[in-house]
Amino acid sequence: MLLDKISNDISNKKKYLSYKARTKKLPANYRATAAALERYLMNLGPSDNADSLIAMLNDLADLLEQSAVAGTPVRDIVGTDPADFADAFMENYDGGSWVRKERDRLSAAIDRAAAEPTT
Repeated sequence: MLLDKISNDISNKKKYLSYKARTKKLPANYRATAAALERYLMNLGPSDNADSLIAMLNDLADLLEQSAVAGTPVRDIVGTDPADFADAFMENYDGGSWVRKERDRLSAAIDRAAAEPTT
């Protein structure tokens, strides 16, 4: 369950439920965008930092609420590649994710390999 991923902290659960209530009030296309981005961010975002994850989701809700009020089309928000948008959005928040950890692990392994003499 998503709430378990956030943490067992009651305060964070309340904040998450507040975020969900906010996104339910969005117009249908923004609500669908929020759901799609949330799924991506929950799977690839800061999985070891509940406070960062909550902040990220609340900032997403802020962005979508403001965009809905301004009448900004969804594609103007996320661009032609929503994954690029989501990845750039996540970079603003602390916390590791399995993707970041694997990228760091890959870079370190290649650095070690490159430092070894060629025989």
